[in-house]
Formats: sequence, C-alpha cells, structure tokens
Amino acid sequence: MGKIPFQGRIISYTAFIAPGLLAINVMQNAFFETTYASFVRMYYQKTFDAIMATPLTVEEVILGEISWGASRSVMATFLMMVVLSFFGLLTYPEALLIIPLALLGGLVFGAAGMCFTAIIPNIEVFNLPVFLFVTPMFLFSGTFFPLEQLPFWAKALAWIFPLTHVVELVRASALDMLKISHLWNLFYLVVFSGITLPLSLKLMRRRLVK
Repeated sequence: MGKIPFQGRIISYTAFIAPGLLAINVMQNAFFETTYASFVRMYYQKTFDAIMATPLTVEEVILGEISWGASRSVMATFLMMVVLSFFGLLTYPEALLIIPLALLGGLVFGAAGMCFTAIIPNIEVFNLPVFLFVTPMFLFSGTFFPLEQLPFWAKALAWIFPLTHVVELVRASALDMLKISHLWNLFYLVVFSGITLPLSLKLMRRRLVK
C-alpha cells in the first residue's frame, strides 16, 4: 500500500501501521505474561506457594506479577522503538511519550490478564479470553486500518476495547498529532486499570487463600 489519508494528513501506510504494532506489542507482552506465564508459575511450578511462605502478602505477589508484565511491555516497546527509529517512522521528542504509555498499557492488560488467570480452571481454557478478548482487539482497534473505515457497529465496539485507546495515544505520539481530545483516551485507560487492578487482587486472593 502507498499513502493513506489520516486525520487530515496524507501519510504512508508504513507510518500508520508502525504505531499500531507498538500498541499490539504492549498488549501481548503484558497480557500473555499474566495469563499463561502466571498460571504456570501458580499451578505447575508452585512459585506462588513458595513466595507466600515468606512475609509477602497475596496482594504484593499479584502486584509484582502485574508490574513484571508491564515492565516487559516497556522493555519490548523500547527495543521496537529503536528499530523503528532507524526507518524514520517515529517523530522525536514526541515519540518518547510512548514509553510511559507502554507502562500504563502494560498495567491495563496485565491486570486484565490476571483477572482471567484468577477464574480460569485450567490452562487450556485460556483459548477463550484470547479468542473473545485479544483477537477482536487485534483486528478492530485501529491497528491495521483507520477506525473511520469501520461500519458504525464495529466502530462503537472498537471504542470499548482498551487497545483502541492505546493505539490512538501511541499513534498520536509517534506522528506528532497529539491533541487535547486524547486526554479522553488517557482517562479511559486510567479508569479501566483502576477497575481491573483491584478486581484482579480480589479474585486472586479468593483463588489462592483457601
């Protein structure tokens, strides 16, 4: 593909999709770290049992898991940004805002993943949240094509997904297109994490403390 219209500007499709890939990277690193990886540590390796034999509380253990997932998102995002910078796909210094956005997005998806880990009976059932939660976001959050091209129902659904808001903020930072309206995207992510973070702590305490 060549160039595409985006928010009143004509940009290359490569410049459009690169921030979307950064946002997907944030989601996948945090979500899969606090689902499959955390479940293995909890159920198969019994790492949680060993840690909880120390003075640490359940909440501290779970916050550590979520923080590690968010940290992985930040590290992977930084490495991707280095590569993308060599292709001239990021605008500096505005693109530096992507780093704290990766941390916030990592907390959002890390906490969401931990909620699923708390209620999933066995590791095979993780296919359901991946199919019903991750895959729709992957396809319909403005990562591969502008949201304006979606039908109304799909566009309305897209704005419910947290990845849409991460994509909007990362793309605006990468292309130097930040506006005051993007505060709404930031607010959504803060509220989403403010709900899923304490919920994940409550659900995991119920699962681990018997």
